[in-house]
Amino acid sequence: MMAAQNISALRGTLLQNEVLARHTSWRVGGPAQSFYAPADLADLAEFLQQLPADEPLLWIGLGSNLLVRDGGFKGTVLALSGALSQMQLVDGNLDSKTVRAEAGVTCAKVARFCAQHDLIGAEFFAGIPGTLGGALAMNAGAFGGETWHIVQQVETIDRRGTIRHRPPADFDVGYRHVRAAQGEWFVAGHLQLPKGDGTASRARIKELLDKRNQSQPTQWPSCGSVFRNPPNDFAGRLVEASGLKGFCIGGACVSEKHANFIVNTGNATAAQIEQLIAHVQATVAQKFHVKLTPEVHVVGE
Repeated sequence: MMAAQNISALRGTLLQNEVLARHTSWRVGGPAQSFYAPADLADLAEFLQQLPADEPLLWIGLGSNLLVRDGGFKGTVLALSGALSQMQLVDGNLDSKTVRAEAGVTCAKVARFCAQHDLIGAEFFAGIPGTLGGALAMNAGAFGGETWHIVQQVETIDRRGTIRHRPPADFDVGYRHVRAAQGEWFVAGHLQLPKGDGTASRARIKELLDKRNQSQPTQWPSCGSVFRNPPNDFAGRLVEASGLKGFCIGGACVSEKHANFIVNTGNATAAQIEQLIAHVQATVAQKFHVKLTPEVHVVGE
């Protein structure tokens, strides 16, 4: 735990035993021992400097793509959504511009901001239900686009509060996978985009959102896609072909609308969701000899 005399110097919000179901898109998860929402990047750096070097850390944005177990998280959760929320044009030329967005900015907001400034190529972000920090951490994608295809550089922070600017070459990036520097976390991304037709870009975003609403169960709490697509196939197709659409364990169900979504129908526990993920994996493996890999990050007790 942090030394109490240091807490008064902070400008953010520090909570103890905060229930993480309030902060995850599945609406499940036990309490975090400590929960900190920083005021801004400088405040986050100051907070990190005061933490014990061995304090377990969990960084969250909108809490999508995350399953926190019912026993909660024994450590400190750093909540960036609404905190690291700065976004601006930083430089450019006649053909392209660079947008700097902090890790707590939602991907949907990044898509809209770029379109408003007549920049093209970020429309796919409208289909990602999380923040830029999460998108950078897993190379999130949607509708054929991927985060790191447009990254010019990133800013990271370590436990001492030191901020570094790193080029993409410093990272091992693949499909839904990013290997980052040990002990560093993303706090901002610089996205380089070509100039183009902003009106067409805004129309494309609307079209993608309509498509998402028609094909995905947006009315229920979920984490987005549960499994990565295997090579030359779709996880949703395999789950559906295994007869699992609508299959439930407690309040956790495979969506009838899109089989790569597990939804919380109202009273699911994290344990039920985790059991359902394992059941889907086992069933698909038995039927098709394909091992589905979860995109979901599972943490906690």
